[in-house]
Amino acid sequence: QPDTANAPTAAASPAATPAAAQATPAPATQPQPVNVNVEEVQLAAGGAGEAVVRLDIAEGFHVNANPASDKFYVATEVQAEPQEGITPGKPAYPPALTRKLGFSEKPLAVYEGRAIIKLPLHADKTAAKGRHIFRARVRVQPCNDQECLPPRTVEASIPVTIS
Repeated sequence: QPDTANAPTAAASPAATPAAAQATPAPATQPQPVNVNVEEVQLAAGGAGEAVVRLDIAEGFHVNANPASDKFYVATEVQAEPQEGITPGKPAYPPALTRKLGFSEKPLAVYEGRAIIKLPLHADKTAAKGRHIFRARVRVQPCNDQECLPPRTVEASIPVTIS
């Protein structure tokens, strides 16, 4: 796992975050239970690679895994469409943890702490060389042992350099 201690965070103040890593967070009245972080991706024209989308989940919280344990739970999901000559593949979600929580009779599949989602990217042979911003949406529903907060979607801007 790469060292991402200084990676941009989507929950940081937009003024203090490089444009390449900005997202649309909820108002900063309280710390967010889930922060979305991205890493820069290097692609050769006509080549493939993967974007790393990191969820940092606050202690005491979890998000539902993908797939979720039940159709009534909101699964964590990364969505993106082709843009600027870059085509996304199907996201690879990490293995889930199984937890018995206070509000559920059966154990649930969740992510806690840190979850790494890998989004395959392919650059067209004709893609413009240089720096691009690839936009993806990350949908999460933070929960603790007693309740779930409303689902939210974070717009993540992934810096991609095509050579």
